Amino acid sequence: MSEFFFVVFPYICVTVFVVGHVWRYRYDKFGWTTRSSQLYENRLLRIGSPMFHFGILFVFLGHVMGLGVPESWTSAVGLSEHWYHVLAISIGAVAGFSTIVGMVILIYRRRTVGPVFSATTRMDKFMYAVLASVIVLGLVNTAGQVVADYNYREGVSVWFRGIWRGALYPQLMEEAPLSFQVHGVLAMFLFALWPFTRLVHVFSAPLGYLTRPYIVYRSRDDAELGSHRPRRGWERIGS
Repeated sequence: MSEFFFVVFPYICVTVFVVGHVWRYRYDKFGWTTRSSQLYENRLLRIGSPMFHFGILFVFLGHVMGLGVPESWTSAVGLSEHWYHVLAISIGAVAGFSTIVGMVILIYRRRTVGPVFSATTRMDKFMYAVLASVIVLGLVNTAGQVVADYNYREGVSVWFRGIWRGALYPQLMEEAPLSFQVHGVLAMFLFALWPFTRLVHVFSAPLGYLTRPYIVYRSRDDAELGSHRPRRGWERIGS
């Protein structure tokens, strides 16, 4: 089972992630959207959305640092392992807490606001469940670093970088705590699920706004029209 989950499964998920996005962009461009529900409710959205998005951004950057940068590199620039873990745990805890609170607010809003709930699909619910599980497990792992003696930079990080080098070491994940194993498998599954959900909006940017022509709006002067209803056909303008 470890060979499947820690060697085969990651490549299946990466393949589905890439091919799924290409398929979605080619055949479902009109569905490539967040399906914004801001018109239905704005008060809770103004609170929950920034907390979630800024939190998840720092969580992502933390994973890039923790999984993508080898321990030898940070040591080479003078950052000791002790201070690295202090920064990772403190910043990761704040970012994770902000993400969790923001997600709770957004899920509460989606469940309690009628029009928003009506616009929620089954795939949305499933995606929220997987995403919430990944985030909660990540926060548990971050908190567990305070008391645990496990150095994920010598285990999970090496395994993760091996995915892109084509040289995985499943034994490193076998030696990791169960919470890290489940977190890694669910994160990979989330990548496979990504192309078929509203998460595709992460790869969208309104670059067209930089080059599109201006839109000219002309207002009608109601004072000149008075209170009468315009008649059908042409009306004489001026003298």
